[in-house]
Amino acid sequence: MPTNSKGYYLSALLMLVIVFISSQSKAQESGSHAENLREDFLHHNLPWQQLLESAQKEQQVNFYYWGGSIPINLWIDQNVTNDLKALGIKLNARRLSTTKEAIDLIVAEMAAGRSYGQGSIDLLWVNGENFYTLKKQNALWGPFADKLPNSKNYDWLSDSITAHLNLYDFGTATNMQELPWSGEQFICAADRQYLPESKTPHTFAELKEYLINSPGKFTYVKPPHYLGNTFVQSVIYAKNPTGTGAIPFQKPITSYTPKQFADLIKPAFTYLQEIEPFLLQASKGNPHYPGTEAALDQLFQNGEVHINCKFGIYAVHNGFITGQYPEKARIFVFPKGLMIKNKSYLVIPKTAPHPASALVAANYFASIAAQSKMVAKAAMPNGIDLAMLNTNEREILQQAAPPLHGLTHEQLSENAAPDMNASLVNIIKTVWLEKIEKKSSETIESVVEKYYKSNNINTITNK
Repeated sequence: MPTNSKGYYLSALLMLVIVFISSQSKAQESGSHAENLREDFLHHNLPWQQLLESAQKEQQVNFYYWGGSIPINLWIDQNVTNDLKALGIKLNARRLSTTKEAIDLIVAEMAAGRSYGQGSIDLLWVNGENFYTLKKQNALWGPFADKLPNSKNYDWLSDSITAHLNLYDFGTATNMQELPWSGEQFICAADRQYLPESKTPHTFAELKEYLINSPGKFTYVKPPHYLGNTFVQSVIYAKNPTGTGAIPFQKPITSYTPKQFADLIKPAFTYLQEIEPFLLQASKGNPHYPGTEAALDQLFQNGEVHINCKFGIYAVHNGFITGQYPEKARIFVFPKGLMIKNKSYLVIPKTAPHPASALVAANYFASIAAQSKMVAKAAMPNGIDLAMLNTNEREILQQAAPPLHGLTHEQLSENAAPDMNASLVNIIKTVWLEKIEKKSSETIESVVEKYYKSNNINTITNK
């Protein structure tokens, strides 16, 4: 019996070794295939038809995306799934509560030694800080965006805000490592039942005057929520003491000494302190900053605030459909010339297990057909650029889009400004929490100096 037992365990151990060696061999084979495909594609040695055939052999694509929108989920399930199936690819849609979940997974897999072809995620919806993190971690597949057939639908060359948003994501150069998918803009809506056009503010100076005359009828989402961050960023642009708006804030944090950066943002925080006594519930001694987009929407619907500022050029249209917006809500220009616009993107992680399918799916998402369904079904603004399309293609997208209520697309474009560099977002949050929420007596210079030290930030001028 002992001999048989020993033989059994040796046999089991041998089987485990064989399974391990086999799995390692398959992983190496997968990694080799993925790396060879990457090299061929990026060096233009892989014809698109051949790539399609490789994608059909892979058979599937693992697409991870924020799943907090019912219209987006329905569009993915009902349209995208069938369209990719027609291309020979099964869509494995993975809904996330936050994109950070996927970022953490990618980083963890790479830390475990996984490389080309050995990860879990093929395609991921990202922007801003998440892209910045992946780029810093060298976790991106490569410069694929301008090599897809549908890259012709983007402006990569001009000096316009449109091209800027294709080439920079929150001030971070995309280096063609992500493909623009959808575009959005920070807009404000007014309830015309209470706020007529003649009294509507279009600058921060006018907003302050409006608040003095109508105290308690405005607030903004509390940072570090991204909507609150964006409102604060727009104030920083407007109050930039150099008079150059968004321009200085496209640079990374290492471009400034702590004093230089503090000097740039100080006027904005002075302004935020000045308007605080006139915000919602401030007369009761405690100004109220809603913590979420939904909370702000509710205040707007109830008539407690008369202005609602958030991302979403179709937010009024969607609010009418869901009953979450008052029937007289209309969007308006605010702040003039500084309405922050950004895009969200699709990235392929370095570890993508089905890279050919990821490329085919990304190219599909950049097509006229996919973009028209996206805006019609999910009310996600187009990520491709209308100026690059022919008349018929533009008409297809324009007819598919929901109506705007109060402004035209041209007016939105005329007043667009880029988001700030991703490396600046956290320091802005930190200063707001110290100076506005905590009402710290500490100077902004001191808060900024501490942030630089605690995060080991060495400025270029000090290197």
